[in-house]
Amino acid sequence: MTTKRTGLGQAVEAALGEVGAHVRGEVELPCRVVVESSGKHIFSVRKRMKLSRQKFADRFGLDARAVQDWEQGRRVPDRAARVLLTVIDRDPQAVVRALSQ
Repeated sequence: MTTKRTGLGQAVEAALGEVGAHVRGEVELPCRVVVESSGKHIFSVRKRMKLSRQKFADRFGLDARAVQDWEQGRRVPDRAARVLLTVIDRDPQAVVRALSQ
């Protein structure tokens, strides 16, 4: 057995120290919130934009059938799709710009 600590071990130890400090309320750690996209929410975003399912899907690089399944509750968007839907909800032009470049 060795007493020498590896770089990975030191990084893990530091990370656990941060987590402990956060739990004790000593530090704030950054976080990202990804909204759970319910079918009703996806439907309302699309309707607010006055787009058909097909036009919504085409504009944002989505599959129209997937959008339909999400809206009707037959499927739940995966994490990547939820992130994209969150950006579409908050700043749809950012997605349009990114896809047009």
